[in-house]
Amino acid sequence: MSVTHAPETADALLRQDPELAEILLGELDRQSTSLQLIAAENFCSPAVLAALGSPLANKYAEGYPGARHHGGCEMVDVAERIAVERAKALFGAAHANVQSHSGSSAVLAAYAALLRPGDTVLALGLPYGGHLTHGSPANFSGRWFDFVGYGVDAETGFIDHEQVRTLARTHRPKAIVCGSIAYPRHIDYAFFREVADEVGAYLIADAAHPIGLVAGGAAPSPVPYADVVCATTHKVLRGPRGGMILCGADLAERVDRAVFPFTQGGAQMHTIAAKAVAFGEAATPAFTAYAHQVVANARVLAAALAAEGLVITTGGTDTHLVTADPAPLGVDGRSARGRLAAAGMVLDCCALPHADVRGLRLGTAAVTTQGMGEAEMVKIAVLFAGVLRGEVDSQRAREEVRELVGGFPPYPA
Repeated sequence: MSVTHAPETADALLRQDPELAEILLGELDRQSTSLQLIAAENFCSPAVLAALGSPLANKYAEGYPGARHHGGCEMVDVAERIAVERAKALFGAAHANVQSHSGSSAVLAAYAALLRPGDTVLALGLPYGGHLTHGSPANFSGRWFDFVGYGVDAETGFIDHEQVRTLARTHRPKAIVCGSIAYPRHIDYAFFREVADEVGAYLIADAAHPIGLVAGGAAPSPVPYADVVCATTHKVLRGPRGGMILCGADLAERVDRAVFPFTQGGAQMHTIAAKAVAFGEAATPAFTAYAHQVVANARVLAAALAAEGLVITTGGTDTHLVTADPAPLGVDGRSARGRLAAAGMVLDCCALPHADVRGLRLGTAAVTTQGMGEAEMVKIAVLFAGVLRGEVDSQRAREEVRELVGGFPPYPA
């Protein structure tokens, strides 16, 4: 993608600040010439990018449509109402708040709406794939609330439902959180609803990773079961980086007030407009096909990596996520990530359940957006393992990666 195919603002940036323009173009080149396998990343559409770079970025809009603390909000009010209505329709929710700046901001607002400092919360433990907002002592969640962590079965890697029930009965939490950053299987939301009802707890679904699959009908929805659903608008949903909250009408006012004025100030209207664009895109048959292809690609990738000798957590995946232990190939997770990065294959490390070592976390959202399918997943797995075994040096691997992604440009000219 050359400067002539970038948004017209790129020309202005080149003239005014060529140093920064070169950085932006360099990042575009990096994304276009390496494999983007980070599970939390994707390529948003040119329409989403256009909204992000629009004059809405200039507008201060504290408050909500029809009740702003600033004048001149006629157009941004319409944009936010469109985003809200599209989100409600897409996910079948009674209420949607689209102002959260991130997934973590959405979780913070959910806690603020439902909890008070010192309340007990039951959530997936960090060693098993829980997020920082699920009780990390370095995060507000671990400092302000009393978190109790549940885990996964040591043999299967699946969530230990009996442990969840036992811990809930023992600790009587004010809220139960279900969701993960590294759990590759579907969450049984009906089970968590049952347990929450038994102990009188709120159920909060942190659906940051699967929400895009939910939009495309490729994963079960938490909306009918959870009191509050927190999510991001990037990842598989393929929108701008940001968050949102879905809930019933009974909690709408509490959630809205928890976002503004309690945890955030002015809404980022350019991002909200971009969210509206993404919600519109996600409501199309093309996105439904995309979401199902994301899962199909992940399953093939997991099976191909297993055939190459890696150990796949839970034995496979239901989602866009694949978590793997590269130890059988003679390398630990951190070293593996470094070798793969040198070869142009970008991914993350993650905790492995019931282990003291780091594993690898991959996702198929971005490569599927580029148009790659099952055949490319097998090629990626073979090259992946070849690099880790030392059979393919980084220079040769980079050349193979460039050749592969060259056929699937994220932003075709």
